Amino acid sequence: QGFPKHNPCPAQSLRFLSIMSFQQQVVVDCRGHLLGRLASVIAKEILNGQHVVLVRSEDVVISGSLYRNKLKYAAFKTKTMNTNPRHTGAIKHPRSPAKILWRTVRGMVPHKTPRGGAAMDRLKSFEGIPHPYDRKKRMVIPSCLKVLRLRPERRFCRLGDLSSEYGWKHGSLIERLEKQRKVKSEVFYKKKVATKRAKSDALKAVKLSGEDQAILEKAGYA
Repeated sequence: QGFPKHNPCPAQSLRFLSIMSFQQQVVVDCRGHLLGRLASVIAKEILNGQHVVLVRSEDVVISGSLYRNKLKYAAFKTKTMNTNPRHTGAIKHPRSPAKILWRTVRGMVPHKTPRGGAAMDRLKSFEGIPHPYDRKKRMVIPSCLKVLRLRPERRFCRLGDLSSEYGWKHGSLIERLEKQRKVKSEVFYKKKVATKRAKSDALKAVKLSGEDQAILEKAGYA
């Protein structure tokens, strides 16, 4: 007497395959995402084999006031090597937002195993949106957005503000580069909209004969 083997129907198998399908690379825009929720989702994805790039990490949101999170980071900075506290290379305390986000994800991954190390190799994080990721489609994760997960009256702070309080000196540089990128992005978007409108107008202006229209309908293009 054994347990019966579960044999899912083909429709269920196809649904599972569609859920587990991978893209070559996913670029996530971290603006407005909660730090812990974002890190947990990203950790699961990279362990499953997905390559993930995190951009605009300075705009990640942490629940709780800036003062509260400064106290937490101050407590984290006191963590040293137990047997030799003067050994500076034992525990690193990252200051930049991209590195803090990377470290948060690493805490949710078994990074000391070969599987976990390979997963961390599939993760990249950046401040701002550097080239070539400014030309790629960026995703958001709805289950991690502050506007959907944090009550309006609750306090929060930006990761970039916390990093600036503890020695990160490139906030103004990233802000200037982001302004330049947004100008270029606006020009590209206006050109894209104009091209799309011109194409739709051209398609409306085309007049087909009845025979050509029948051929297109038969082929499924009309």
